[in-house]
Amino acid sequence: MSLPVTHPLVDGRTTNSALVAAYSGEAPSRRPVWFMRQAGRSLPEYRALREGVGMLESCLRPELASEITLQPVRRHDVDAAIFFSDIVVPLLLAGVDVDIVPGVGPVMGSAVRTAEDVARLRDAGPLTAEALEPVSDAVALTVAALGSTPLIGFAGAPFTLAAYLVEGRPSRDHLAARTMMHADPDTWRALTEWAADVTGAFLRAQVLAGASAAQLFDSWAGSLSLADYVAHAAPSSGRALASVAGLGVRTVHFGTGTSELLAAMRDVGADVIGVDYRLPLDEANRRLGGRTPLQGNIDPALLKAPWPVLEAHVRDVIARGAQAPGHVVNLGHGVPPDTDPEVLTRVVQLVHEA
Repeated sequence: MSLPVTHPLVDGRTTNSALVAAYSGEAPSRRPVWFMRQAGRSLPEYRALREGVGMLESCLRPELASEITLQPVRRHDVDAAIFFSDIVVPLLLAGVDVDIVPGVGPVMGSAVRTAEDVARLRDAGPLTAEALEPVSDAVALTVAALGSTPLIGFAGAPFTLAAYLVEGRPSRDHLAARTMMHADPDTWRALTEWAADVTGAFLRAQVLAGASAAQLFDSWAGSLSLADYVAHAAPSSGRALASVAGLGVRTVHFGTGTSELLAAMRDVGADVIGVDYRLPLDEANRRLGGRTPLQGNIDPALLKAPWPVLEAHVRDVIARGAQAPGHVVNLGHGVPPDTDPEVLTRVVQLVHEA
């Protein structure tokens, strides 16, 4: 299957964008920049729009999700929109009892701990196009409004989804998930393959509806050793990314605390590697052999530092990123909710001028 003729990469709207060029290892006329979690609590217009609306409901109301996605593009002049959603949305659409509890995060109705639990998930069947219709509709609305600005599709990596399912809620050490992968590897493999198919379908729906790139976000992969990642997480991440392979969109793989995993994360099938704030980009480039475009990696903590401190840091990130074959400026994690939006706008201006 190929992209539809109305897709922005096919009709030319985003083909020559700075983001697509950098993701392709080229040097665009201006260095592209966008921010993970750029749509969200740091924006007063977002808080006003979300008032009285639950997180998961806001993700599944196409007009609302589209408007939230567009808000930071209008305000900051970033070079890409990132689709407003949550990594557990495909789980919800697949029939999992999940809610996002304020101040806690995703909480499952019951944890998935046994082969029988996984079998019940698998018996529910694949994630259908009908179930994904709110997602496809939101993407289509957004792309129509973005014009030449590309939209990045978004999905959670199977390891992180599986960790949430096994733990039942956010966890600091993901002990139950890491125990299952060793104590019951067959059940773990079945669970991560199911998660890969669900999150892969979620990502593919966004791309077919108009996303010009796709990012797989592995929040918790940093809790794994390299050996455990390669054996127990990489195969399912590759399976998820295979859902958009051959469609002609660049894929980004990002995780937190994953400095030791960068090459393995690339080798599952990603075109671009996102780097968190812990590792300088020139060192990340060295570890990746100087042949992989990078994304990152301004430290979010410095967004509240005095401007001269932040400016020096941003310029350092730009200089180090210039050593890679392509570089998209971003944060080394998401925008903190108490960030002053004016600071983000000023960072965008700095990156474009630099």
